[in-house]
Amino acid sequence: MKNIHLVIPDLFLPGDIAAEVCAGLNLAALEKLLGRGVATAPARSTPVGSPPLCGDPAAGSDPSTSSGRTDVSGLTLENLLCEIFGVPCTQTDAPIAPISAAYDKLDKGCWLRADPVHLRLQRDQMLLLPCTEISPDEAAQMCASLNEHFAEQGMEFLAPHPQRWYLQLDRLPRIHTQPLSQVIGGDVRGALPRGEEAARWHQVFNEIQMLLFSHPLNASREARGVLTINSLWLWGGGCDMNGTLQKNYDSVSSDEVLPEMFAAAAGIPFAAWLKNWHEAANNHRQLLVWTGLRAALHSGDLDAWRSALQDFENNYAEPLWQALRSGKIARLQLDILGRNNMRRVQLTRGDTWAVWRRAKPLAEYSKV
Repeated sequence: MKNIHLVIPDLFLPGDIAAEVCAGLNLAALEKLLGRGVATAPARSTPVGSPPLCGDPAAGSDPSTSSGRTDVSGLTLENLLCEIFGVPCTQTDAPIAPISAAYDKLDKGCWLRADPVHLRLQRDQMLLLPCTEISPDEAAQMCASLNEHFAEQGMEFLAPHPQRWYLQLDRLPRIHTQPLSQVIGGDVRGALPRGEEAARWHQVFNEIQMLLFSHPLNASREARGVLTINSLWLWGGGCDMNGTLQKNYDSVSSDEVLPEMFAAAAGIPFAAWLKNWHEAANNHRQLLVWTGLRAALHSGDLDAWRSALQDFENNYAEPLWQALRSGKIARLQLDILGRNNMRRVQLTRGDTWAVWRRAKPLAEYSKV
């Protein structure tokens, strides 16, 4: 029998807009999956004495471990994937960079992601926007300039992928960073590195901005009408993983590269996201990670968010509901990630017939 684990970030909208944006959507299957399921919290899965998993209260959030469960209110997709694949944290960051670096064929070492971004001063905020249309030559030239500037500071910048840049270090800095996905479209000043060495890395951040702001390649980018690369976002620090990632699935499927990186590190087959969900033979434990709502939210396109969610209802939620109800799926787990909350529910075939558990409109979950 099949077991499906479905992860959806950015489904829960801010409470002040959720009702208006969700009005008129037909989400019967998704709302029944959320309403009929049994709400749970992810249990701590690390042995006593080992480093805590990302998102674990022992990793730096408010302690609430008397029940043996984790407070997941602040879990990001990055944190959740670390939990799913058994990646321990030595600090509160999700150590994405070494997993990503291995995927991009970089050598072993200590890494930070150093992704190219555009900072825009708007009123009293410094907004962060993603940079697109970056050529490999642009990435290489800018990294060369950064390496020349920081040559005496034990730093090396590399860009094996035009939009995934890295900073290699002799050791990890004692800082806490925010994933790029959580900062896009927001004010960076509240999200800069914190921790023992924060002041030093704020200085590095400023030096990077000054160097890139005046880089000659940005004049040509501006002439082409694309955002200039005037900063880097440093995040996800980590060194090489000791041991292998947990192999709890037969396959992973997503529309986002990050789950593919984890699948590659764990040696699990990965498949690109399909338009429609359908059963696959010999695929009894399947992880599905859908990020189709994220790009729409980052761009502020709520019509696109509605359209993407309605397509998901028709092509994934409804077929999964029917497969679960007919017994073709033994168990379905949903992890729904919002900016300020998370809901984890588990369903078996019997739960689909628990009609006394009333489904409620999706917008209601945003009020939690």
